[in-house]
Amino acid sequence: MSNLKKIRIGAGAGFSGDRLEPAEILASQGEIDYLILECLAERTIALAQKRKLSDPNKGYDPLLERRMKKLLPIIAEKGIKVISNMGAANAPAAAAKIIEIAIRKNLKIKVAAVTGDDVLSLITGEEITLESGKPLSSFGKIVSANAYLGADSILPALNAGAEVIITGRVADPSLVVAPLMHSYGWTYSDTELIGKATVIGHLLECAGQVTGGYFADGVKKIVPNLEILGHPYADIFPDGTAVIGKVEGTGGIISLATVKEQLLYEVLNPFAYLTPDVSADFTTVSLKQIGHEKVQVTGGNGSTKPEKLKVSVGYQGGFMGEGEILYAGAFALERAKMAGEIVEKRLQEHFTEPLRIDYIGSNAAHAGLGDGNSSYEIRLRVSGLAKTAEIAAWIGEEVEALYTNGPSGGGGVRKSVTEIIGIQSILIDRESIHSSFSIFES
Repeated sequence: MSNLKKIRIGAGAGFSGDRLEPAEILASQGEIDYLILECLAERTIALAQKRKLSDPNKGYDPLLERRMKKLLPIIAEKGIKVISNMGAANAPAAAAKIIEIAIRKNLKIKVAAVTGDDVLSLITGEEITLESGKPLSSFGKIVSANAYLGADSILPALNAGAEVIITGRVADPSLVVAPLMHSYGWTYSDTELIGKATVIGHLLECAGQVTGGYFADGVKKIVPNLEILGHPYADIFPDGTAVIGKVEGTGGIISLATVKEQLLYEVLNPFAYLTPDVSADFTTVSLKQIGHEKVQVTGGNGSTKPEKLKVSVGYQGGFMGEGEILYAGAFALERAKMAGEIVEKRLQEHFTEPLRIDYIGSNAAHAGLGDGNSSYEIRLRVSGLAKTAEIAAWIGEEVEALYTNGPSGGGGVRKSVTEIIGIQSILIDRESIHSSFSIFES
């Protein structure tokens, strides 16, 4: 076991489009040992696979270059290690881009690209999905299949001395579990410690959510200075105890309430939160406010890691056509409804599924609950799914035609066609997946 008193891990990003500044602040002012950047979601990686198909040098996170331009000089100066799944569908290309940036900045850096999560070649189409119980082949052409790897895919790169580790689809908490295992010498036989590490990883993975982002409601849950929201770090000790904090002077709060909300976020079974590393038990976690912006996390447990890994499968789901138009003033809702009926009647025979008609300002978010009686302005939104982009485009065209062929006073038309990537999940035997890493140096 290591003699380290603690290590500090900062959470610089919680999703692909997250702000850039919080990671820079953590790296420059947070006195952190590791910086994790969690930038993947199920649809994110499927879309990345599409970009890679168009250009074999792409497929990594769109903000990777901007993030690393800011971070590389800081981490090189301070000796911080970065672990991120910004590799998305193309970790080697992401690593090569980071080296390119380092060379331009005259920095010496060692980058590892972790691969093995892409299991498209193993998919037959006969696999039964977790969401529907139907075979994959019933949904559409499969474009991606990425298994959730665990900390064991990252550890070899850490052991090789990589300063930046770029992965594809790795389970979010594993980005934290790996440096803890590496720093403290924990193994998978230490299931209680791996369970505790997973709890900490889960608290950090969404970054600003634990410091008040996605928590505030402006009335009962007041969060100060959200415009400069600070992202969290965790001081983790050899027994698996952690203290969540943030850089002094940044916005947001760290309280029992914010930490509790994040602890429960996306947890279906707190007795068995399944990751590639462990079946974690969150029910024994204890939280304690131990000071200003400091919450101590103790407890948590775990049992043997699952024999199967989750695989996120992307498929071509057709094309979404959308059209919007605004009606304001007297009888806004009535005119919007008239307009919606016109479009529906003109297009219903061309779409196999009913069009969706939303009256934004009356009932779009909670269909059927708004009566619209006091609505002074309504934005009509018509959307529908089609097999081709050409058919999907008809929706926007018909909404635009309402300018002079529909009720009075319509304006502010917007229209779009978007290719839809659907997502289904399956399980695959762990033994069939083999991760590896490649080293790139500037």
